[in-house]
Amino acid sequence: MLSDAATGTDTSAQGADSRDAEYAQERETTEGRVYTVTGGDWDQVLEDAVHDERIVINLGPQHPSTHGVLRLVLELEGETVTQARSVIGYLHTGIEKNCEYRTWTQGVTFVTRMDYLAPLSNEAAYCLSVEKLLGIEAPTRAQVIRVLLLEINRIGSHLVALATGGMELGALTAMTAGFREREEVLHLLEHLTGLRMNHAFIRPGGVAQDLPDDYEEKIKDFLRVMNKRLPDYDKLLTGQPIWKGRLQGVGYLPVDACLALGITGPVLRSAGLAWDLRKVEPYLGYQDYDFEVPTDTAADSYARYLIRVEEIHQSLRIIEQALRKLEPGPVMVEDQKVAWPAKLSIGSDGMGNSLEHVRKIMGQSMESLIHHFKLVTEGFQVPAGQVYVPVESPRGELGYHVVSDGGTRPMRVHVREPSFVNLQAMPAMSEGGMVADVIAAVASLDPVMGGCDR
Repeated sequence: MLSDAATGTDTSAQGADSRDAEYAQERETTEGRVYTVTGGDWDQVLEDAVHDERIVINLGPQHPSTHGVLRLVLELEGETVTQARSVIGYLHTGIEKNCEYRTWTQGVTFVTRMDYLAPLSNEAAYCLSVEKLLGIEAPTRAQVIRVLLLEINRIGSHLVALATGGMELGALTAMTAGFREREEVLHLLEHLTGLRMNHAFIRPGGVAQDLPDDYEEKIKDFLRVMNKRLPDYDKLLTGQPIWKGRLQGVGYLPVDACLALGITGPVLRSAGLAWDLRKVEPYLGYQDYDFEVPTDTAADSYARYLIRVEEIHQSLRIIEQALRKLEPGPVMVEDQKVAWPAKLSIGSDGMGNSLEHVRKIMGQSMESLIHHFKLVTEGFQVPAGQVYVPVESPRGELGYHVVSDGGTRPMRVHVREPSFVNLQAMPAMSEGGMVADVIAAVASLDPVMGGCDR
């Protein structure tokens, strides 16, 4: 059925009689009661386009150039876009709501799946908000490990932005190179955390466990590879006439438009404003690291490409400094009512817990077993209150507004997700341009639909 976007009411012929209905239509079936919930505004879009020489097309939601299940409804006059709108909601993960039905620690396994290209940013922001409610701070070693992981993850995310952007514009070598380097990132993250994606490694109070013994050697190998291969992107793309022709002047969004729409991240910095939360509102000790915030004033898709490449260089600088800062020490707070499961050690088969740990909680201390059982099943209580904690994800300001009613589960988790906010800029960047430039504009926003449809 079709509905009016402003009121959400059914505007089709069959539904005209039910405009004043308070609830969704229902009918009984053999499977039980079924409700008919209306949505979409296709009729209205078509009516708006009743002009000479204008057509309305759907770009997506199943399309290789829309960064996931994103639907763009474009009104075209020839090849010029006269009207553009984005339609989201095809992924419907319900992550924010799911967090209300799990303990505070279990919430990490949900939020890490939102922006699946920057899972560690979600974990860090969520855990920082929980720690703020608890009034605790992770140990220094855990904070440095978090910075290490966040910057490695930032590099991987930007590489996907370059790779998919190149693929969508026909630069297939950029795609193969970008994913080759991203594989190095995923191999390293797997070695450090145990998983390539959706790590759930950052936990309230610290991190799940310490880094493996050979972490320094592996990270230095990664730095060598990246420093060797990054100049290839300049050779391949930066001065390439076709690449510049496809991106320069495309997706223009000046700084006043960014501020009016709440746009953050590389898109805002491409318009000239050096706004990076790692500098302006430091967290995890970022104020102690020496790095630059790259900016440009061109405010177009090419400027965003240049900024992401330069941000990879800056992340490599931060990783080198974090390695030097990593001192021996605990990776989880000492409070045993919060510190789970930092001291679990892995068994010889690479899975489960070591025999020493099982022997201790199962055979030597009934109190340890009871405490472990209650902590795992019920979780810890968090004082009542609400906080908002933002971090600088690869796409911009990622903020967690978390509310506690004093229980063992969040009362509410709401996320200010940068992909969702930045996607507002798509019509402003695309209308008046060519339909081929819509692809470049959306790619320069680098939206991740897992974050939009959280």
